[in-house]
Amino acid sequence: MSAPVRGGKFRAYLEFVAAVLYFFVARSFARGLAVRVHHDAWEPLIEQFLLAALLILGYAAFGSLFDRQSGSIAAQGLPLRTGWTREIGVGMAVGWGAVVACVLAMVVIGGIAIVVTTQPSAWPWLITDAAYFALLTLGEEVAFRGYGFQRFSAVVGSSGAAFGFALFYAIVHALQPGSTNASIAISVVFSFLLTTAYLRTRALWLSWGLNFAWKASQALVFGLAVSGVSSHSPVIEGNPMGPFWLTGGGFGLDASWFACLVLLAAFPVIHRVTRDLDFRYNAPVIVPGGIPVDLDAAARRQHETAMGPAAEPPVPALIQILTVAAPPAPAQPASETAAAGSEDPR
Repeated sequence: MSAPVRGGKFRAYLEFVAAVLYFFVARSFARGLAVRVHHDAWEPLIEQFLLAALLILGYAAFGSLFDRQSGSIAAQGLPLRTGWTREIGVGMAVGWGAVVACVLAMVVIGGIAIVVTTQPSAWPWLITDAAYFALLTLGEEVAFRGYGFQRFSAVVGSSGAAFGFALFYAIVHALQPGSTNASIAISVVFSFLLTTAYLRTRALWLSWGLNFAWKASQALVFGLAVSGVSSHSPVIEGNPMGPFWLTGGGFGLDASWFACLVLLAAFPVIHRVTRDLDFRYNAPVIVPGGIPVDLDAAARRQHETAMGPAAEPPVPALIQILTVAAPPAPAQPASETAAAGSEDPR
């Protein structure tokens, strides 16, 4: 099930190109406004908030103006449907499980040196960093699996759009300092995993929860670096020890070949946990054609075709009922007749 094509595939392709260009414009604009705050601690949070807001509202305007969408925010993958919070929770559970699998392998093979800061002033910043990752991953989901993905899917299909946006996602992450071949490969695999979650649910809730848990768990729970940045958590700082293919070095799990295998193993998990959602939101809807059909007559014709026409019951013969004539009076003997005459009083 793909988004409806309004105006043909060429128009959908132009809308896809406009959506990609708008992403880069919105990111530059949000970064420029965040710099004006002149507060290094709040700058990343403000930048991600502005970027997420600009993407959601901008793509909603695209859907309303270009495609006449009545609920353009819901149409880009954010419908407030029944159970949407549970979908976020399921995605977070899968992302958390993937990070725990990677950390357990580090503990067994190498180890992690964790330093915990117990100062009370550090805990509010932990909440701020959690909000940062929530906004960061929300912006990524809207940008890479929202309106632009739907427009491109209308041109090349869901599979083609998944390949195209996996390449787009990898290019964006390859521009980050310290990226490696492993980080690019993980970006492709992770993009396919998130796109699978979206396609099977037709919403961004589960993929958003998965993306958030994958990044936030590394930084806020285990103190690991995320995409080369190790200063996200003010409370926990972790220093992994082990081979580069396991830890990803200073870039974090996003450059670990073992993490790539863990994400590949998460595909059947996503298929399993989204089985009911896939049936609910991807099953074809049977629309009646509007032609009245006499099912009894059709069944009767089918029966007559197979068994032959039913024989007509024989017409019963007419039976005529006649009245029975009264029997004639018996003749009297002559002697009795003469005796009756002699009794005449005259």
